[in-house]
Amino acid sequence: MSTEKSKAQDVVSAGLLTFPKSGDSASAGGVYTVTCVGPDGVEKWSDTFHNLVVNQGLQDMNDKYFKASGYTAVWYLGLVTGPGSGTTYAAGDTLASHAGWTENTDYTGSRKTVTFGTPTTADPSVVSNSASPSAFSITGTAVIAGAFLASTTDNSGVLFSAGDFTGGDKSVASGDTLNVTYQFSLDAA
Repeated sequence: MSTEKSKAQDVVSAGLLTFPKSGDSASAGGVYTVTCVGPDGVEKWSDTFHNLVVNQGLQDMNDKYFKASGYTAVWYLGLVTGPGSGTTYAAGDTLASHAGWTENTDYTGSRKTVTFGTPTTADPSVVSNSASPSAFSITGTAVIAGAFLASTTDNSGVLFSAGDFTGGDKSVASGDTLNVTYQFSLDAA
């Protein structure tokens, strides 16, 4: 008599497919608007231009938001001296070292405080000081090439961004007022 033996076996295997590049990303950018008003209250010129958010600014955003370290509650706007053709901004610029441009100080006081409004909850989320532009009371004749955003009124803080006028350098004279707004957007691109 023969004996038959059988053996049953189930095999289960699983795999995981990964995609090293996710579809999620974010982009960020800022826009300056500078309007010059003469002593008579009449607008002389206006320019809107994009900025370069420098490496130090990007690092500061990540550091403050994700590591919750030393938050800077106050930001300041400054002006850049022309001529713009000789003005260059680099990702490595800092407040202490920016060989391609010079700060203009032909105005009353120091860098102007920025009062940002509440960021929008839309995509993109936008924050700006358009409800309260930073006003520079010009004290001399000068050529302005652009503007920058910083965390301090001296050169020890963080340079966040800088940019040049799109329409070329602009002349200002004593008695003029430059009203500067900065709008920053974060987009889940």
